[in-house]
Amino acid sequence: MSSGTTTARVYLDHAATTPVRAEVAEQVARDLADGLGGWANPSAQHASGRRAGALLAQARSRLAAALGVDPHEVILTGGGTEADALVVAGRVLAARAAGVERPHVVTSPIEHPAVLDSARTAATQLGAEHVPLPVDGAGRVEAGELRAALAGGACLVSVMAANNETGVVQDLAGIVAAVRAATGANRPGAPGYVPVHTDAVAAAGRVPLDFHGWGLDALSLSGHKLGAPVGVGALIARRDFTLVAPMGGGRQERGLRSGTQDVVGARALALAVELAVAERAAEAVRLEGLRERLLAGASAVEGVHATLPDGVAHLPGTAHLWVEDADAEALLMALDMAGFDVSAGSACHAGVSRPSHVMLAMGYGEEPARATLRCSMGRETGTQDVERLLAALPDAVRTARRAHQRRGR
Repeated sequence: MSSGTTTARVYLDHAATTPVRAEVAEQVARDLADGLGGWANPSAQHASGRRAGALLAQARSRLAAALGVDPHEVILTGGGTEADALVVAGRVLAARAAGVERPHVVTSPIEHPAVLDSARTAATQLGAEHVPLPVDGAGRVEAGELRAALAGGACLVSVMAANNETGVVQDLAGIVAAVRAATGANRPGAPGYVPVHTDAVAAAGRVPLDFHGWGLDALSLSGHKLGAPVGVGALIARRDFTLVAPMGGGRQERGLRSGTQDVVGARALALAVELAVAERAAEAVRLEGLRERLLAGASAVEGVHATLPDGVAHLPGTAHLWVEDADAEALLMALDMAGFDVSAGSACHAGVSRPSHVMLAMGYGEEPARATLRCSMGRETGTQDVERLLAALPDAVRTARRAHQRRGR
């Protein structure tokens, strides 16, 4: 961890992005340099284009196999945000085209902005209505509330598999079953059928996913959370899942996502997902041990609390805390200066810190929702990293409390 007098930084923000895996980086370098045609346009008819098309099809098949889906259900995107936005806008446009005057988009209130902002944009620009579902004190969707939310002509239900801030994992199979029971429609195309989408960006490669077993219609994931480079992701969508493309162009990717496909990125994504799925079970055990140690050690500091209650299903590598009477910006700065890359997990726009919308939805007040700390671990995280954080945390908390007192909050 150290070289001479310089101590290496500790990276605990894997929920935001994780380092590109060495195996993936090596493959990308080879693909760009080996002249096999992976860099060519896969739609071109010449030999290099055909070679690129074959590599793209192979990557799609590998990704599908790793996720337990059909290759035709894989729509490559530029990331999870694009996949989420494509689902929301595409479903609203499809419902409008089918004659629904004001289609409803039903989401949990703790979704990533990729879903929430897309739903709000659909409401203001596409004639939709955004209907948020209530969650309990742990951030879990209350399935019993679905019937009322679906009463107004829903075109989509979107609930994330695992929350990117707190790490709470949803019961997606139960949610899908509740949607089917509330509508009485179990098959696409049946009157009243409402498709269910999940943003699995935080969950993919960390917890088991069962797209078909759970009865999902669409699922989003992003490569840079799994060890692939930034800029590649996928939307898994059933063949009978109806979307209308929100943009024109070349109509690649089942006519839904225009633009020259990134063959190198697709191959990187496929490899990253394969590796993550292969090691998921063993990594989950290791990361859960680190999470338990971090939460126990942090909770021993006066006024520092674990956000999720005991016994709630969660991501193994995400430890979320809130701190009494503390300034979150000062806490992050103190830890940053001590050599730790962590996040608050709350939104910050134009330099203005805002309370976490996730914490507020869970019933926390504005003060706790402002003073949060997310420590998210990955393959590179070791016991020594957690112990170093715990050793530095008391001083950082004291600094954050002094800042809180000075600001008179």
